[in-house]
Amino acid sequence: MTMHTHLPTSPQPPALLAPAGRRGVSAQISLADAHRILETLLEGYTGPVAVSLWDDSYVQGSSDAAATLSFRQPGALRELILHPDLVRMAESYLLGAIEVYGRMDIAFDLVDFLERHDIGRLERARLLVRALRLPNLDARRSLLHRAARASTHANGIESIAHHYDVSNAFYGLWLDPELIYSCAYFRSAGQTLAEAQRDKLDYLCRKLRLQPGQQLLDIGCGWGALALWAARHYGARVHGITLSERQCQYAQARVREAGLDDRVRIELRDYRDLPQTARYDRVVSVGMFEHVGLDNLPHYFETVQRVLAPGGLFLNHGITNDRGWKDGVSQRFVNQYVFPDGELTRVSAVQESMEQAGFEILDVESLRPHYALTLRHWLQRFEAEYDRIVSEVGSRLYRTWRLYLGGSAHYFRQGSLGVYQILAGHYYADQPLPLRRDDLYRDG
Repeated sequence: MTMHTHLPTSPQPPALLAPAGRRGVSAQISLADAHRILETLLEGYTGPVAVSLWDDSYVQGSSDAAATLSFRQPGALRELILHPDLVRMAESYLLGAIEVYGRMDIAFDLVDFLERHDIGRLERARLLVRALRLPNLDARRSLLHRAARASTHANGIESIAHHYDVSNAFYGLWLDPELIYSCAYFRSAGQTLAEAQRDKLDYLCRKLRLQPGQQLLDIGCGWGALALWAARHYGARVHGITLSERQCQYAQARVREAGLDDRVRIELRDYRDLPQTARYDRVVSVGMFEHVGLDNLPHYFETVQRVLAPGGLFLNHGITNDRGWKDGVSQRFVNQYVFPDGELTRVSAVQESMEQAGFEILDVESLRPHYALTLRHWLQRFEAEYDRIVSEVGSRLYRTWRLYLGGSAHYFRQGSLGVYQILAGHYYADQPLPLRRDDLYRDG
């Protein structure tokens, strides 16, 4: 079987381990029902994901599949039928009642199929009868729900802390050396992640046509990589703001170590609290506006428009989706367990909001294939560091993030998620741009 040997399978309930007597008969009945349930659910599925049961028998595919989804406890299958919500399936994985061997991103091909697959009313009634004969999933689910953070925050510091203040060491185990937690910019599929991330930093500065001495505002500056790059390589004077205390402390320490205190200032500050008199020649925001909230987008862009000096440039780099914000499986899981308050929308809606705030759109570029590559790098590094990550944050959080990174890799490759860099300036202004984009692609 293709599997991560470092990923332990979930302990099986004692009744399932007893081959003889009454318990053995019960286990055989459960297996028979489970096979029939899965044969119905998977009818017509021809994708790359194998499906197995707690006795390691295969209902779909074989041991050489790129990904195997294994029901390690019968209760996980019972849950899937009694509560046909794929968020429940994800929670069963967090509890260890479902295991995924091989490539987590590939496993989401099966999730897509189950979301689309329609089962008739009569067949569903038969599935319910069989599911009710399976034992319940253990009671840990209630603990899982109590531990999860619901999306009740106001797109502020508490929401950001839930995601970014996990642990600097945690992110350091699987991000690149610069700790850049956003889409890289690849020259080729074979380029290293570290090189592609440095290329991204330089590409952002080139798009902004950043000049020595210019004032740059970095909204959501993370661990300070872009602020340091802009100051060191372009001579900019940078003001970086973040809502993550741990990021802020780390970035401030990096600035001091680099000897750039005179050119880089990092603050724990909400963009909504920028002074009315603040003015910047350039404004950049990378991987931050996804946290703003759709209702807050007008105010966000109006704030940037206010602090951007005449003749200035604003570059917004962020994730979009293909259908606007809707309540779906992935959105509910991510909001509950990963990104409280995170909301995505179409790139057209983002541009419209920017235009209504007084911005002229100057350049739009999709980097979706680059994010699919970035996520594959992150996922590979993440899985390779299983032992150290579990030691740092625990197995539950490891599973949560493995699921999140794998799903993100799948949806960026599939196309329902996108990422765009949008360059804008004030309306009715002489824009500081050349007639052609040749300067963006020079070497060095």
